[in-house]
Amino acid sequence: MIRYALTCAAGHEFESWFQSAAAHDSLARARAITCPVCGSDQVRKALMAPAVGRTDRPEAPATPPDRPLSSPQTAVEAALAALRRQIEETSDYVGLNFAAEARAMHSGETPSRPIWGEARPDEARALIDEGVPVAPLPFLPPRRTN
Repeated sequence: MIRYALTCAAGHEFESWFQSAAAHDSLARARAITCPVCGSDQVRKALMAPAVGRTDRPEAPATPPDRPLSSPQTAVEAALAALRRQIEETSDYVGLNFAAEARAMHSGETPSRPIWGEARPDEARALIDEGVPVAPLPFLPPRRTN
């Protein structure tokens, strides 16, 4: 695994993990990396200092012991956590069937209901071109989180 500091065309800075440098490059070429703030797919690597460990002292813990990893540390993280809870509580997760479900509801084949799921970038662009209202979400679906 490799972590990169990234920035979008609007100047938002964020980090993301990739299986390898080649995996990042492949996703970047496919414009499958998006900014979690604005959704832009114009993302590039930012300048980043390498993580070099010291051998003369013990390594500090990654997080303070009084704050678990899952607690939001900023107002933006708290807002994203609240958005995720609201979406999960008020809509159906349709997973990889998102494009087909959204298209069927838009055409009237199935009853309309709030859904969320996963779509490849080309599927999402096709939905947008067809006039199907979709929007990227700033978090990973359950099957892609640890």
